[in-house]
Amino acid sequence: MNPRPLGALLAATLLIAATPAPAAVQPPIDGLWLNPKGSVAVRTGPCGSKLCGWVAWANAKATKDAQDSGIDRLIGTALLENYTVSGADQWQGTVFVPDMGHRFSSTIARIGPDALRIKGCLIGGFLCRAQVWRRIEHLPGA
Repeated sequence: MNPRPLGALLAATLLIAATPAPAAVQPPIDGLWLNPKGSVAVRTGPCGSKLCGWVAWANAKATKDAQDSGIDRLIGTALLENYTVSGADQWQGTVFVPDMGHRFSSTIARIGPDALRIKGCLIGGFLCRAQVWRRIEHLPGA
């Protein structure tokens, strides 16, 4: 038996075993997301070359809180504005908080295939608040 073919087969087998498997493809973050209180659903998608998110559904309390802050029509309001990729599964942009009537510097980080951590900060990142939003297939009540 010629040892060369066996050695070549062994080398090829070791090379294949040492090659890292391709990273699991993450689903895009386009879609429907529900906030932790279950009071607002946002539809994310492209806005030009950036990522944005608009209110697709809101419960009565969220709608009233927004109206009390001067937002007449909450459905359709952009909450996530002008996000650009800032790292692997991370985006940076601006979040609009309707019941406060203010925009804040913000980051989005994918923390799982169906979970996003959305963080908004004041004063250069010193005062921050984060929420985990979950992907949903349908609007609540639909």
